[in-house]
Amino acid sequence: MNVFMIGGTGLLGCEAAIQLIKHGHKVTSVALPPLPEGAPIPEEMDLIFGDINKKSDEEILEMLKGNDVFIFAAGVDERVEFPAPVMDYYRKFNIAPLERMFPLCKQAGVKRAVVLGSYFAYLAKERPDMELAKKNPYFQARLDQEKVCEDACDENFSAKVLELPYIFGTQPGRKPVWVILIEQIKMMDKLPFTMYPAGGTAMLTCRQVGEVICGAAEREVPGFEAFPISMYNMTWKEFLKIVYDARGMGANRKIVSVPPIMMKMGMIKVAKDYKKRGIDSGMDPFNLPDIMDLNLFIDRKYSEELGATEDDINAAIFDSIKVSVASYEGKVKLLEMKGE
Repeated sequence: MNVFMIGGTGLLGCEAAIQLIKHGHKVTSVALPPLPEGAPIPEEMDLIFGDINKKSDEEILEMLKGNDVFIFAAGVDERVEFPAPVMDYYRKFNIAPLERMFPLCKQAGVKRAVVLGSYFAYLAKERPDMELAKKNPYFQARLDQEKVCEDACDENFSAKVLELPYIFGTQPGRKPVWVILIEQIKMMDKLPFTMYPAGGTAMLTCRQVGEVICGAAEREVPGFEAFPISMYNMTWKEFLKIVYDARGMGANRKIVSVPPIMMKMGMIKVAKDYKKRGIDSGMDPFNLPDIMDLNLFIDRKYSEELGATEDDINAAIFDSIKVSVASYEGKVKLLEMKGE
């Protein structure tokens, strides 16, 4: 099987390439330089350096020629900040590339697409009563992305969306997304306890994401499918115990669960900061406490169906936080995440 990927040198795309090559498939990826120093990018993967958004349709068709599967392992999540209107940026990075690529894939004879999405789309569909897409642009953007994938499907082309939760693991030379967590909880270091929501989240390691991407790429079931992905479910309290251990503060830090109303009071300052800096958040600061109060857990059966195998999630969290702390303290220089 021949695979063409956007984002093959990123944290998740690189893991997908490793798994695909292990399974005997040929992988080609377009990537923006520079490459993260020391990253385990497979030598067998053919790299085309450049911004695919600046390539002509003819150039892209030439890249796609002879490939069976297209993988979109790029885009941005809700932690990346943008000025208003934020939906313009979600469209630019997460939706417009697919609207352009899918017709070109069909023209080139590509049979399947795998798109890395978000478990917030899964939550929006599971809990329509919460009106999450109405309140949070990021939720709506991920649902819109899935609709583009579904609309592209026909008798000759299928699309699989992986609704990914929180992911842990590191890539040498690349800045983890968890630096933002360090910034948030460090403000409570002088207190004898940490206040945090009572809910929890689904999660998995970056290696496991690579495995499910490979499984989805190999899946020959026709039509559109969206898979809620998870291998582990953990409360925030359980998660933060590992975080504090990785920060060198021990695993016995007292975590006090707070109700949404208390967190919403703290969000007044966040909302004012966004306004001062001209940031249009993809997540409504006053809806986020209700979301984080949920146990957003997912059964691992979907991930196992796509080939995910057991991994050490505690070690992956520990490593992610250690690198995040080093980045926050300026001890290492790492590449930032890009949307292109």
